[in-house]
Amino acid sequence: MAVNVLGIVVASVVSFIVGMLWYGPLFGKTWAALSGMKMPKKMTPAMKQKAMKSMSLGFVISLLMAYVVSNFVALLNVTSAASAFQLALWAWLGFMVPIIMGAFLWENKSFKLVVLNSAYWLVSLFVMTLILAYWR
Repeated sequence: MAVNVLGIVVASVVSFIVGMLWYGPLFGKTWAALSGMKMPKKMTPAMKQKAMKSMSLGFVISLLMAYVVSNFVALLNVTSAASAFQLALWAWLGFMVPIIMGAFLWENKSFKLVVLNSAYWLVSLFVMTLILAYWR
């Protein structure tokens, strides 16, 4: 099955941007509070290096996810926004929500944090799926 490498990269970049906005200006303070994190007033070089390493690994994971989504898009012949949303919704509900709920059930994370993170993954997955559906 042929995949569009450029589409995968673009879907990953856009998903990464969604994450930066979601966990930055949109819900960053809420996420930090719900996670029990205290945001420093100034980033040290060590903190910046750790953040860059985490973001780099996160982008690689995003590429892997986009590659897998691209294969599902091709297998299921997803060609519209409605079918992209349907695929994203079912994949999110069937795979991501059960995994994320583990944080609430077993890791003592707040339900609000689980909802915030789950909503991000739905939006991110839909954006990826939509891009890959139209960029085949």
